Amino acid sequence: MSSTVREEIEPVGLHAWAEGRMIFVELTDGRLIGFPADRYSLLRDATNEQLKEVTLEVNGFALRWENLDEDITVPGVVAGRFELPLPKKYELAKPLRVQYKVKPDMSTVSEPKTQPYRKKHAKRSRVSK
Repeated sequence: MSSTVREEIEPVGLHAWAEGRMIFVELTDGRLIGFPADRYSLLRDATNEQLKEVTLEVNGFALRWENLDEDITVPGVVAGRFELPLPKKYELAKPLRVQYKVKPDMSTVSEPKTQPYRKKHAKRSRVSK
């Protein structure tokens, strides 16, 4: 009997960039992770131009903003470990509560009655004898 040992390899960043207030990281496993800069206090106060200066350091394990003296680990981002909660402007809309009125006994509902299809000006053939 043989057993397979599966080695878990932690994904690291291949490429990092900022678009507006969002930071993106392309990972070695093919995923693309994005998060709002507002999830970290130093990034929240940074300008869009400062955010664009993000680099990958430590062989892809860290996001670095030299001008802000800020480092964020890629595994922390992948795991969703952020410094600040998600700002309200990024929250999804709350679902609407919809109430449906249902008749107590659905077995009494009859099928809709349909009329057979008839052409308005159908030609009638007369057979003469």
